[in-house]
Amino acid sequence: MFPEFTLRYANFPERFYARFDPVPVKAPRLVAFNRPLAEALGFDLSAYDEAAATEWLSGNRVPDGAAPLAQAYAGHQFGNFVPRLGDGRAVLLGEVTDRDGRLRDIQLKGAGCTPFSRGGDGRAPLGPVLREYLVSEAMQVLGVPTTRALAAVTTGERVVRDVPVPGAVLTRVASSHLRIGTFQYFAARGDSEAIQQLADHAIERHYPDLADITSAGERYLALFEAVQVRQAALVAKWMGLGFIHGVMNTDNASIAGETIDYGPCAFMERYDPATVFSSIDQGGRYAYANQPWIAQWNLARFAETLLPLIDDDQQRGIARASEVLEAYPGRYEAEWLAVMRAKLGLSEAAASSEAADRELAESLLEAMQAGRADFTLTFRRLCAAAEGEAQEKDLVELFERAEPIQAWLTEWRRRLAREDVESSEIARHMRLANPVYIPRNHRVEEALAAAIDEGDFAPFERLMQVLARPFEERAADIDYAQPAPPTARVFRTFCGT
Repeated sequence: MFPEFTLRYANFPERFYARFDPVPVKAPRLVAFNRPLAEALGFDLSAYDEAAATEWLSGNRVPDGAAPLAQAYAGHQFGNFVPRLGDGRAVLLGEVTDRDGRLRDIQLKGAGCTPFSRGGDGRAPLGPVLREYLVSEAMQVLGVPTTRALAAVTTGERVVRDVPVPGAVLTRVASSHLRIGTFQYFAARGDSEAIQQLADHAIERHYPDLADITSAGERYLALFEAVQVRQAALVAKWMGLGFIHGVMNTDNASIAGETIDYGPCAFMERYDPATVFSSIDQGGRYAYANQPWIAQWNLARFAETLLPLIDDDQQRGIARASEVLEAYPGRYEAEWLAVMRAKLGLSEAAASSEAADRELAESLLEAMQAGRADFTLTFRRLCAAAEGEAQEKDLVELFERAEPIQAWLTEWRRRLAREDVESSEIARHMRLANPVYIPRNHRVEEALAAAIDEGDFAPFERLMQVLARPFEERAADIDYAQPAPPTARVFRTFCGT
């Protein structure tokens, strides 16, 4: 059933990883299987056998051709550097080439206590596994670069966190699991040879156009810039959806520019730029508004690892990398403005100036904060308002204070008047940029609680169905578009490690 494995990472020297076979589990049960993704990866679904698939996807049987390993990496966790982290409960089976010719990692998360477990049990609770499955697949259809979820398997065993809870294994698919922390692991050991091997691998796998740059220093500087471009675009997309990652440590920053490691993540409801959901982020380091600048901080740590490759003279290397890094704020602002223009129905061609459109977007956010309005619903109801003033009532009702949004709507209509497009066409395009359905926190928690407490996966499956078509409003699903009532509001989420 599995496609043929291509063992790229397993062919690195063994200081890059620890060989480790998944630890078998007691009574695996396949509770979610992503057939469209399996098809795209090249799985032979005509030979699909659920019992055999369950054995493979739980780690009870290693697929033919796989070479399981736990990857080594380091990382800054909440600003504090830890020189040895690594996959403490994840096992990379290997890589496969999907039907589009792209190399993809297949990893089992929750596969047992690896040499990098640092005293942990190497297992994953069911709740975080289902959260990552739900949110990563939702992000995919929302147009955000992300790792994917292929399968979730319950283990028939309990794992102890605050209390004993059902265990599970997630099969995660990624363009790669190269992280900024992977480079930091070898930089901390002064291993420039390993850093160059990683950099060459990243270029070959994710940025092949850079391979033609003949100067090594210029090539590795271009790698840094290319990773920066993807990070700026990624975080701008997060911000456009009200998404809060929760743990933007450098070991959770993908060189491929994908969202990775959905721990205490959540989607903001009432707009407040200081919103934090992670139970462990006591200081608000990874609050919603901080995400763009934390990404820049993480990129600076990546640049530090590449300095020996960029220039033999450290000071020249620092100067060259700093020049690239200083371009990040402008690059991020351009990406963010592009996201916001799409959400507001504005075309770049009709813009009077970038500054004016940026001010218009920022003033809407200020009105939302003053009016305690729901982020997702505000933008969605703005789509209808684009068709005429008569459609404004439902939007204004979201605001506890109407005056700021009414004043903003006047300015927005003046700006829309410069668009050489029919209002119905503007609204149509806006509906493609502003989802009706996101993984609202209380709905996610309801689905997880039913699965954990009662073994009932119907709410999880129903929520997956709703989130599969986020931009299409449906009367039967409209309850899933509503914010949480005060009694069900989620203020903290947990990573489950």
